[in-house]
Amino acid sequence: MSPTSIFAPASTPADSIFGLSIFVLLHVAAIFIVVFALLAYVVVRFRNKRHDDRSEPAQIYGSTQVELAWTVIPVLIVVALFLAAAHVIASVQNPPRSPGALEVIVTGHQYWWEYRYPDLNIVTANELHVPVSDPANPTPTFLTLLSADTDHSFWVPRLAGKTDLIPNHPNQMWIDPHEPGVYLGQCAQYCGTQHAKMLLRVYVQSRDEFERWVRDQQQPVRPGVLSAGQRVFESTACVNCHTVSGTSAKGRFGPDLTHLMSRDTIAAGAASNTPEKLRLWIKNPDAIKPGSKMPAMGLSDQDLDAVTAYLETLH
Repeated sequence: MSPTSIFAPASTPADSIFGLSIFVLLHVAAIFIVVFALLAYVVVRFRNKRHDDRSEPAQIYGSTQVELAWTVIPVLIVVALFLAAAHVIASVQNPPRSPGALEVIVTGHQYWWEYRYPDLNIVTANELHVPVSDPANPTPTFLTLLSADTDHSFWVPRLAGKTDLIPNHPNQMWIDPHEPGVYLGQCAQYCGTQHAKMLLRVYVQSRDEFERWVRDQQQPVRPGVLSAGQRVFESTACVNCHTVSGTSAKGRFGPDLTHLMSRDTIAAGAASNTPEKLRLWIKNPDAIKPGSKMPAMGLSDQDLDAVTAYLETLH
């Protein structure tokens, strides 16, 4: 599992931010050392001694060299920091779009993430899958960031800096992970009761694994005999919020459930995707995520078991 640390970058934008952070820290550390050393010298060199004459020392007015030093040196430091920051900002915000780049539309909801791959006709939630990018032949992933309700912020520390999702104001960001693995992140802008549990996971896969995932996600739900669980699902308000392709469920308010069981987590990463947790989530969402927008449907134990069994077939 990947740590959420900016000091272990695994993508070009994160690496640029890390380099800038080290550059700034070195400058600040050097300033601290110089100032602290001068203060220590003054304290030791000019400390009050027992037999010192307490008369006022000779006063010196005006020193062109000192005034130039404390003016020019800070200006040069600020200019250096400004140019370094401007270079990183320009490289992160205006990357070249290479052939083969992946496009993903990210929509923040209270309190989950929706991912749409327009060129691949895939919709999923909370778990973003992208291919690894070879530095010799970069294949970055470009994210268009939208919000369905209030302000959110998309942040995966090891892949890129955080970028806000603002209603009616699309933003952009990009990543090009160099190492396969699972990278963790979450909403970094307070957005309501369950802001802390609006988690996200980025699965960086080899090209073959990613293409296999794409093929699996593009498969429609295979029609079969209408099960008891599907009947309950389609006869309740579930269909108003969720989509299951090939069925009457066409809702957009909640996550697309077409391939629910292909995900490792539910409730935006708040719980593992196991039959027990899934049943509890359907029965009483507040038990996992207090303040969740998903209501408790008040199903009987029999209907609850049937719906859970039905959802477990959605691979």
